Amino acid sequence: MGNIVLFMHTSLDGFAAGPHGEMDWIHVDQEIFDFGAERIAQTNTALYGRVTFGMMEGYWPTAAEQPGATKHDREHAAWYKQVHKVVLSTTLDPAAFTNTTVIGKDFATALRELKQNTTGEILLFGSPTTAHSLLAAGLIDACWLFVNPVLLGKGIPVFKDIREKASLKLVQTHVFSSGVVCLSHEVKR
Repeated sequence: MGNIVLFMHTSLDGFAAGPHGEMDWIHVDQEIFDFGAERIAQTNTALYGRVTFGMMEGYWPTAAEQPGATKHDREHAAWYKQVHKVVLSTTLDPAAFTNTTVIGKDFATALRELKQNTTGEILLFGSPTTAHSLLAAGLIDACWLFVNPVLLGKGIPVFKDIREKASLKLVQTHVFSSGVVCLSHEVKR
């Protein structure tokens, strides 16, 4: 059975993006890319909300071929091309994308079935609105948060409308030279 893992950058005060979706405060460098790539490479299913998927589709399919493509661009683009992508959307046409499943209505039932039929992790990349819905449905099994040393004051929260207390178990921490801290938690059930 697969586990859905929330993979997200957050400000110290708990925001996934600024009030207008800005993410220019997120610190990424080769150290963070290399750390993340080790775990991402072990994953064969990626989960996105419609907006995040649109951003990914606008960049990753051709990122490796661009002039000046970095090591990260080449590695992640290769992974992105082969990974099975699952997108929550009621507006996307599934026929328009390769190796992609689009889930519209009744996402909770479809994702429970996906978890049953998947071995390993299903990484939910960013997608804070999708994360809110999955958290409310009890579908998130673990969180992999990159806490950036910045206070935004307002924006799109990582966690919203939590209806019931959820206990978490810290399973790993990693401090980067930039001051970003990766916290990996499992949801206790």
